[in-house]
Amino acid sequence: MGSEEVLIMRTGIYSLLVNSILVAAKMTLAFFTGSLALKADAVHSLVDVFVSIALIIGLVISRRKSRNFPYGLYKIENLVASFISLLLFFTAYEILKDAIIGTNQTEISNSWILVAVAALILVPLLFGRYELNIGKKYNSPSLMADGSQFRMDVWGSSIVFAGLIGQLLGFSFDRFAAAIVALFIAWAAWGLLSSSMRVLLDASVSYDVLDKIRSIILAEPSVSAVRKLSGRNSGRFIFVEVAINVHTTDLRKAHSLTERIERSIKDAVPNVDRILIHCEPLAKTRQRYVVGLSNQDGQLSKDFGHSSYFALIDVDTVHNTVLQQEIVANPYIDIEKGRGMGIKIAEFILTYKPDIVVVRESLEGKGPGYALNNAGVEIRQTQANSKDELLLQLLDDHNKG
Repeated sequence: MGSEEVLIMRTGIYSLLVNSILVAAKMTLAFFTGSLALKADAVHSLVDVFVSIALIIGLVISRRKSRNFPYGLYKIENLVASFISLLLFFTAYEILKDAIIGTNQTEISNSWILVAVAALILVPLLFGRYELNIGKKYNSPSLMADGSQFRMDVWGSSIVFAGLIGQLLGFSFDRFAAAIVALFIAWAAWGLLSSSMRVLLDASVSYDVLDKIRSIILAEPSVSAVRKLSGRNSGRFIFVEVAINVHTTDLRKAHSLTERIERSIKDAVPNVDRILIHCEPLAKTRQRYVVGLSNQDGQLSKDFGHSSYFALIDVDTVHNTVLQQEIVANPYIDIEKGRGMGIKIAEFILTYKPDIVVVRESLEGKGPGYALNNAGVEIRQTQANSKDELLLQLLDDHNKG
């Protein structure tokens, strides 16, 4: 069990202990005061005890995987959240019913009772906030649902407290407040139920998350396009499926690429459990060549790392024509050359997603060569002296091909 799972489980156990203490306290106060409202609130907290037990069971079961459930039982958490939401609906109904037809009368013999009831408001308020923060941080639907239940318990205890104050002042306004609180509870229950049902029905993760994943994938130089991207929630975890077009046809390089993408996604997006990546070589109708230049007049550089400029040349491989040309400056030309500078220049070139890099010198066994090869970029040597001479060679090679 990882540290994240330990913290979530520990929070679930804390929830059970807090609810048990609240039940004991409310039952004790109800015994001394004879308050039906406190008895009802104690019963509400007793329901929370069973909810906490269900929460712990759900957290234990959700981590298990078997032959019959190869994707795990993460959705148990969402089932627990749905169960809690139904209890919230029931709680809202009971409060609303008491607000309409209730006849509870509370008698206060000691002022300490008000202090004790006020403490019963503070405890679930603080713990509910803590549990919600943990649930949101680790995207645990059951913890968020249980935290919401604690916050609803605050409203219930507040109604009791307001009733006690009103009794002291000779007023009875708790029914109207109870009806409003019941509507808030029902609204919270609906939010929990709808979010849980989305996961149970395999609804997609948010567009923001999918866009973030898409950007991470497209940042890889070897990826030419994302053809399909989908994701679904399972408990607090996310499953991702993606189909991409890549430059390389080398299976080893494609496998290395998918591993890099998977690591990048898991580093950037919390709670991603599984990523399925399908790679397909792109049937290209155009190729992008990159070649180093000594100057903007088009003279080819003899040294890759000392190129002042780089020419980007797009060739239509079907009609054998040059589609466009662009010259970009080498951002590292004025920086003192040192170890790793050639790799930085190669990484700069890779941002333009080239298919072929043309050089005068051999890059075999050198850092830039490794960087380009790992990205699936072909390295081709030439004896041409100028960009125009190189263009003639490229078009001639395509004609022969």
